[in-house]
Amino acid sequence: MKTHLHHVVHPLHPDAEWVVFIHGAGGSMVTWKYQVEAFRPYFNLLLLDLRDHGLSKDLSPEYDNYDFDIVTEDVLSLLDHLGIARAHFLSMSLGSVILQKLDEKRPELIDKMVMAGAVFKATWKIRLFVHTAKLLNYLLPYRVMYDLFSWIVLPRDNHAFSRRLFRLQSRRLSPSEYLKWVGLYKDFFRLLHRFFNRELRKMSLVVMGAEDHVFFRAAKRFAARHQNAHLVVFDQCGHICNIEQYERFNQTVVEWLLAPAPANAVA
Repeated sequence: MKTHLHHVVHPLHPDAEWVVFIHGAGGSMVTWKYQVEAFRPYFNLLLLDLRDHGLSKDLSPEYDNYDFDIVTEDVLSLLDHLGIARAHFLSMSLGSVILQKLDEKRPELIDKMVMAGAVFKATWKIRLFVHTAKLLNYLLPYRVMYDLFSWIVLPRDNHAFSRRLFRLQSRRLSPSEYLKWVGLYKDFFRLLHRFFNRELRKMSLVVMGAEDHVFFRAAKRFAARHQNAHLVVFDQCGHICNIEQYERFNQTVVEWLLAPAPANAVA
């Protein structure tokens, strides 16, 4: 049994700042394949596979059901094991909820936050899909559910590559693992409401595709609500914007991370 998440470290220098990458549900560290070469000249990098995803299999301790405390504790345990006391964090999709949970539990760990394709509000589209998925879980194989989800979130021709990559990564989950992650919905809606309304104290960059029809509107509302959130929108781009327009994403995020924080920013 493994005691820590599967991970890969790209060290630059002991004194360099760290960047930690957190993928979304059904993904893996492969989500960030186009970021590594762009970020490694400037930062120490930590890429990880969340519990059950990628190569993070048979993790100890085992749980019959998951909540966001379990998922975030996996990440914190790895960071403590590696001796990372402070870092910038990049998240994708559901990873944005995990990131905000990390910030709530260990705020001194987090410097700047980047949330791409982020989830901020339990809109009617999200609620409809979650409750439909709960029903269809009894009727359809979980791989069909992930394929359906990929078409809902990434429906256009220019989303085809990221849609295919998402499907390939999601197939690493077993049916029992998938059901445990679906069970996070019990925690999910409550956390979204709390995080949307709580004070955002960290400098945060929200990167969204204009064609991200499920999550984009809530991201706009979140950025308008919070002074420390800066929204960047990529035209002709879908949900997985760090893959679909990776060169623009890399330039935007690296420049933002390297820029000095405003004098009034919260440390």
